[in-house]
Amino acid sequence: MELLKIDFVTKTFGGLRALHRVSFRIEEGEIVSLIGPNGAGKTTLFNCINGLLSIPEGNIFFLSRNLKGLKPHQIAERGMARTFQVPRLFNKMTILENMVVGRHHLLKAGLWSGLLRPGWVSDEEEQAVEKSLKILALFEERLLPRKDAFAETLSYANKRRLEIARALVSDPKLLLLDEPTAGMNPHETEGVIRLIKKIKEMGITLLIIEHDMKVIMGASDRIVVLDHGEKIAEGLPAEIQSNEKVIQAYMGKRHPHAEA
Repeated sequence: MELLKIDFVTKTFGGLRALHRVSFRIEEGEIVSLIGPNGAGKTTLFNCINGLLSIPEGNIFFLSRNLKGLKPHQIAERGMARTFQVPRLFNKMTILENMVVGRHHLLKAGLWSGLLRPGWVSDEEEQAVEKSLKILALFEERLLPRKDAFAETLSYANKRRLEIARALVSDPKLLLLDEPTAGMNPHETEGVIRLIKKIKEMGITLLIIEHDMKVIMGASDRIVVLDHGEKIAEGLPAEIQSNEKVIQAYMGKRHPHAEA
């Protein structure tokens, strides 16, 4: 089943063309990695997919519904979650509180029910905590024992883990991970590869931006390559590894559309 369809997406900032007619598909259950040199347009595309940036040309379909014009929270409600290059946590809240916030859009309690506190509100909160603890348990004992610690006290690597955990607690159908191993050592990176495979086993589809080729080759079902905002290759890891256009892009050969 086709989960995400990127259809000739073009995005410019003034005179700078960040994306040009980018198209590809993601099937349900896949792990697809989006790679390319710095400035290739990867994060711009992520921001278009989850509604942080508008889509002036082209379309993006998620579960066959066009996302054009939708706000990030509307897209999240349809079953998409993401992380960022720099973790965006509530630093003055605990790990567990950050997790419960991640389920906010799934909760039914509003202003009056929150004030009156009928029994179903307490049940809903308990279920949110239970789900949060279950997700935290996936993170190799790095987060669960510290569930009452403030997010600001975490190491950079654990902040990245918490952001992934918070995205997972929203029960996404599609998870966008932006540089999930940034700032991690090789041992921690191995843990992320194992985590990505666990997430796939949970029935969640993943789209990943990553620079670490060990992660890319060890976790991806398919790879899409951008350079100067254009898709230059798409295929299996072994195919991408030997693709001449990809090699040239990473070796720094000038792009035909680059200014002299």
